[in-house]
Amino acid sequence: MRFDPASQDVGNIVFFEHVNLTVPDQGAATDFYVDGLGFTRDPYLMVGTRNMWVNCGRQQFHLPRGEPQRFRGVMGLVVPDLDALENRLRRVSERLDGTRFSWRRRRAHVEVTCPWGNRFRVHAAGEGHGGPLGIPYVEMPIAKGAAAGVARFYRSVMGAPARVEGARVCVNAGPGQSLVFREGKGHDAEYDGHHLAIYVADFSGPYHALAERGLVTREDNPHQFRFVDIVAPGGRKVLFSIEHEVRSLHHPLYRRPLVNRTGEERLS
Repeated sequence: MRFDPASQDVGNIVFFEHVNLTVPDQGAATDFYVDGLGFTRDPYLMVGTRNMWVNCGRQQFHLPRGEPQRFRGVMGLVVPDLDALENRLRRVSERLDGTRFSWRRRRAHVEVTCPWGNRFRVHAAGEGHGGPLGIPYVEMPIAKGAAAGVARFYRSVMGAPARVEGARVCVNAGPGQSLVFREGKGHDAEYDGHHLAIYVADFSGPYHALAERGLVTREDNPHQFRFVDIVAPGGRKVLFSIEHEVRSLHHPLYRRPLVNRTGEERLS
């Protein structure tokens, strides 16, 4: 194996923590994310009926109650075993009948659609994505010709290594984690406000770079701000929109230990 020191660089984004999607039915969300996918509802935070946080390894899904949001693209997941995953999905299929829930086994992964149309690509642990649980990547569609500009944005504004591979951009979002953008269909789907959360080592640098361009949309607290639009440096055209919840390493939830279980733990 060739020694490649640059392959070990993390960059300024040190951790991609969660994806936030509103859901209209917490019961169906439990059936899908907990009973079906095999993840764990966080027992300490957001334990009421207005929001639920679901732990999957070191990452989470935040699922507040509301009109269903749909992630534009596909979310990558890692589970311990794909055969066990399929068994769980079969068990919940009757409860989710009449929704958009479905799954299909491929050669090296399982394609899963949630009750509200969000798409997941589920890999087995040890297949190159780490694990045994987690969200190693999210993949989003961008317009033809936008890849180079998206890469420049993350490199110069966010301080994150980003490589262009043909029509695909891979942004380092922490060890073993990536934000992936791929030129192709679906880029013009309407954005409905879902978001993802990242932690950065240099908090003030991206903030000032974004504020100078008028791209900061909210300052939540001393540890956190948000932006939505990805705009190439020197340009004005919005290349993609998704809210980034940007957190400093002083954020009280940074690296909070998460409770996880194996999805096969059952009494019967």
